[in-house]
Amino acid sequence: MYWLVGSLVIIAMMGVLAVADNVAMPIDMPLLNVVSATGLLWLLVIFAIILLSATQLNSPSVNTQSTNKTRSVSSPNDVKLSLFSKYFLFGLLAIALVVGSALQALVAHQQAETTKITDSIRVQALVRIEGISDSVYDASTDSGYRQVAVVKHLMPLVAELTPQDLADSTRNYSKEENNSLNKSYSDNFEKKPNNHIEYRVLLNAYPKNTSNNDSFSNLNDLQPGDELFMSLALVPLSTSKQAISNPSGFDGYRWLRGRHIDGVANILAVSPLSVSKSNNDEALQQASTSDSYFQRFRTRIDIGRWQLRDHFYRDWPAQTTAEQQARAVTLSLLTGDRSLINRDTKDLYQLAGISHLLAISGTHVLFLAIVLGGAVVLLVNRLCPVVYRYMPRWQVRWWVMIGAAFIYALFTGFDVPAARTAWMLLAIGLVRLILLPISTMRVLLALAVLMAWQDPYVLWQAGYWLSFIAVALLLKYEDTSYQRTTEALRSSYDEHRSKGNRVLYHALRAGRRMFKLQFWLFLTLLPITLLLFGKASLWGLIVNLFAIGLFGWVIVPLNLLAGLFYLLSPTIADSIWSLVSAIVGNLHELIGWLTSLPALTDAWLYTPVNMAILLMVLLSIVPWLLPRGLLSRWLALPPLTLLMMTVYANQQSLVTVPTLYILPTGDPYISAALLQFPLHNQSVSNSKDRSSLAKDNTSWLFLADHRPTATQTMPSNLTADKLSVSLEQQLGSLSVDKLEGIIVQSSSTVLTDTLNASEQNMVVSAKNSELLPLAVAQLNQQLPVSQYWQAGRSERWSAFQQASKIAAQSKGKTNISAQGCEQGKTWQVASGDLSIQAMTGWSEIGDTSVWDCTIAIDSSVPIQVLRYNAADPLKSLSVNSQTKIADNQLDTDHKNSSLSRLVLDTDTHPRVWQMWSLLCSADSNNDSMRFKNITWLGHSASQMTTDVISRQSINDIITYDDKPLEASLSLNIMDNGVDAEAMSP
Repeated sequence: MYWLVGSLVIIAMMGVLAVADNVAMPIDMPLLNVVSATGLLWLLVIFAIILLSATQLNSPSVNTQSTNKTRSVSSPNDVKLSLFSKYFLFGLLAIALVVGSALQALVAHQQAETTKITDSIRVQALVRIEGISDSVYDASTDSGYRQVAVVKHLMPLVAELTPQDLADSTRNYSKEENNSLNKSYSDNFEKKPNNHIEYRVLLNAYPKNTSNNDSFSNLNDLQPGDELFMSLALVPLSTSKQAISNPSGFDGYRWLRGRHIDGVANILAVSPLSVSKSNNDEALQQASTSDSYFQRFRTRIDIGRWQLRDHFYRDWPAQTTAEQQARAVTLSLLTGDRSLINRDTKDLYQLAGISHLLAISGTHVLFLAIVLGGAVVLLVNRLCPVVYRYMPRWQVRWWVMIGAAFIYALFTGFDVPAARTAWMLLAIGLVRLILLPISTMRVLLALAVLMAWQDPYVLWQAGYWLSFIAVALLLKYEDTSYQRTTEALRSSYDEHRSKGNRVLYHALRAGRRMFKLQFWLFLTLLPITLLLFGKASLWGLIVNLFAIGLFGWVIVPLNLLAGLFYLLSPTIADSIWSLVSAIVGNLHELIGWLTSLPALTDAWLYTPVNMAILLMVLLSIVPWLLPRGLLSRWLALPPLTLLMMTVYANQQSLVTVPTLYILPTGDPYISAALLQFPLHNQSVSNSKDRSSLAKDNTSWLFLADHRPTATQTMPSNLTADKLSVSLEQQLGSLSVDKLEGIIVQSSSTVLTDTLNASEQNMVVSAKNSELLPLAVAQLNQQLPVSQYWQAGRSERWSAFQQASKIAAQSKGKTNISAQGCEQGKTWQVASGDLSIQAMTGWSEIGDTSVWDCTIAIDSSVPIQVLRYNAADPLKSLSVNSQTKIADNQLDTDHKNSSLSRLVLDTDTHPRVWQMWSLLCSADSNNDSMRFKNITWLGHSASQMTTDVISRQSINDIITYDDKPLEASLSLNIMDNGVDAEAMSP
């Protein structure tokens, strides 16, 4: 019953959060206005204590004499009534806990809804820094500044503000704070409608989005508790780039919502002056009266974290990248601060399956608590043993460990793993203190429920699930293996005592036990990892065998020792940190060498996981989790077989229907589309060569940059590394391990040297121009690609590809030649079921405006177009389309045709379709009659005209960015969600 109630509580809270987040609910609900989250929390705790006490008192008595007396006095009816009343009470309390937990989650959701930002607006605001930033501002590496802050005193912007204007506002505000008689500034604030509104936002500033690099570089100097004026662009969380841009499957919206962020604030300008500095003791004492003592204590701890980061950040540009990242990982292992770790290092740890080692886990907190507890007990033993007359030795150690655990957990940000360890120490000590017969597993479950009650949004954090599930698995493994290990050691002690190799025997046995433990954790956490992140590294099974021991017994102890010495002698601490950084640097080189081995490059496991698969996994491991003999372990075979069949069916279902997936890239103008077309041992014919391909399906990847040349747009924040990594993960999740071809539909001036300077200036920028070819070169190093079509001229492709290989230090990888994506170029299967043809592209003309290549995909069966769902590829949704209402008199051949055409449009200049109208429109009119349906897919910024749409007989119009195409507004069209009968007169 204990586990059943706890599970139902967590499931109910998760269900309420999921439903409330997807269903529009009224903010003003009378019941929720009456209920207080804190009061409901204490009420749930009281109900839980009553239920635990009742179940504990209901345990059978060991006094047989009293039992016999009770049996002799009580009648059977009284016994049945007593049992019924007890179970009724238990059920009533359990239902109250489940319902109250659901209500607690609903209250938390409504509170978040009432404080969130609802509209985009530009404001001037007073910003108060909370904690340390998630990243640092560095224009040389394109690293942006991300910081949680509280904004207040909001005033809408009517004009662009300069840093000097904000400095004037700072002076006026400071005068008002220092002179209570002068009410002019406060009266001005009182007149503003948003004066009393406060938002908790995520500040953002990126080098590519601003020209104020000099003023924004001072953002790194902001400490926790600092207050200053900024001009900000506030964006609702649901429409922010951080929440929408989700190419890798990471749910940014839930991550930010779990941190209680009300919206995103893009920094426009920053005041060079601060209202108050947190490093001033007087400023801290004169902080807002709403700040509690705990908040001021938390600010002081955060200032210490910032100062330690500043210590590591000194002389940062003078170090090599490898040295910088070794120091960054060292800092992360000490304080949980990952702001200095770059994307490459994070990807390296993800590929090695040891990303969990970068977080402050229970090992860090527990190790420091044990060391400090032992040191204090040693001092008390020598200096003041009389303390033990009033308090047992274990209580002295316990109180020291609790204090050290909570302070260090706060120093590391009080994330879920660290907080869980601190609360576990407190709970286990209380259980021992009051002599309650409660197992550690039950304490762990109770702590998980209490943390969910205190903050329901913690259920949206991956660290919550991985932390508690990993500890539960460790406890279960230790319970089942301890007895076997003890018995085996006793039986083998005499056998190996005379051989003189007991040390070797115990070492081998410890290694075997470590491998079994790691294998157990890897298999049991694999479904959860796939569900939360969409992928899992197979390297983790091997690398963790030595990495966990290296981090747990060498790196972390030395790092914590250096942290303690830093309080006494920073010079000694720097010497120890240099040793730790050297060890970490060598570990990076070793992992990089291992993961670059050609035979072991395919280390990612991509398998869509849903709740049904998790249920089958749970049913498979239940017989192994229960005590031996309770259930036959052969019962795990049926759900395991069903699980394998389900996974195989999911993989096959991705390629049974011709599908074009629109892949997210993180840039509104960069498009990526994947075509998966099932084949049945068909031969493939090309205009130049023919080759038989014995495979089940063919896959093509289409890339394009839709930035119009005649319109000024924001430069792209996307890099080739990010794009290639994102595409590789998305292709893996769709079970694509090879590509028949990649087509880059937009031209690139970096691949040609036959243009003069004026012609090259027609392209937006050279950096944007090289993005897609560089991404192709990197993708070719990760998976086989048979063909590469490139729009425009590409005579410098070979040198460009070789330079990218040298920069990536990839050896032994095959090169791929670039073919021109010219008008008329065709690829098709021999049966004619699928053909790919270039409709535009004339690179022989010395004008880059006509080089873009529009692709026509002709198929015998319609191709469904889906928008890729990174969180669950099996649930990718159909795209919104605009359907042209057909004429009543339609050609009979057109109506009876079975062919379908999908046009992938890329045109950054109107001349593309002007050239097509002059050269190809007559042939297109004849070709269009062969197709039953023609669908157009392009960008809303396309230069497509109404005349071209009519000439191509396009029926459906789809845009990558889900915005209407301007040329289609004058046509007789309707949205696919509108009833056609309603449109008719």
